[in-house]
Amino acid sequence: MYDFDVEMPTSVAEAVAALSQEDAQALGGGQTLIPTLKQRLASPSVLVSLNGIAEMKGVCIGEDGQLCVGGATSHAVVAKDAAAHFAGLAELASHIGDPAVRNRGTIGGSLANNDPSACYPAAALGSGATIVTNARSIAADDFFQGMFTTALDEGEIITEVRFPIPQAANYQKFLQPASRFALVGVFVAKFADGVRVAVTGASNDGVFRWTEAETALGSDFSAGAVDGLTVSGDDMISDLHGTGAYRAHLVGVMTKRAVAAAG
Repeated sequence: MYDFDVEMPTSVAEAVAALSQEDAQALGGGQTLIPTLKQRLASPSVLVSLNGIAEMKGVCIGEDGQLCVGGATSHAVVAKDAAAHFAGLAELASHIGDPAVRNRGTIGGSLANNDPSACYPAAALGSGATIVTNARSIAADDFFQGMFTTALDEGEIITEVRFPIPQAANYQKFLQPASRFALVGVFVAKFADGVRVAVTGASNDGVFRWTEAETALGSDFSAGAVDGLTVSGDDMISDLHGTGAYRAHLVGVMTKRAVAAAG
């Protein structure tokens, strides 16, 4: 580690002002940033903690009927407080990492980091969520722009995530046992006007929608509707845990499991 300052704002406005300093970095739950600092892969001079901002915490139903989750809300709180309204999201949150990670990590931090194997990006993209920042609202389809890349500008903070509540939803994750990240994870959500399928952990471009499966499931929401559909393994992650072809195969397997569980 090295010397740096830590600021603890109590409002979004204070946090935005603090992040305007040179070499300032927002700190959510720190599950990625702190190990990065320890390895000297990043060296901000100021960390701006978002954990003391009450307006960025909690789960509620908005006036439009969507599930609203504050950007500084921990995975454990999402797992507990979203269960009555959006069971698929709550179940996903309950299996992120281990208890220590779930009690420190935040939904805003996860989405802002956009790790290619993280679970929340699949939930946001698969639900058609809206990511709200201190400056604007961004549709999930526009937010994720590649591995560790998002539409966020420098100093922009995720203050809330708004999830449309589907008729049925489920997330299935093929677990990488050491990290507990998804080797492949698939989030399926059925709405009155169609089905969304989002895949994480598989692609070199990060989370993506499997549109062919969405079309098939829109006509027949059953696991059998995905029979015969495949995704290409050409641009899939290939590492010691699995080849691109293996991950491509798992996309189909996990999609079927998610549909069966949701139905």
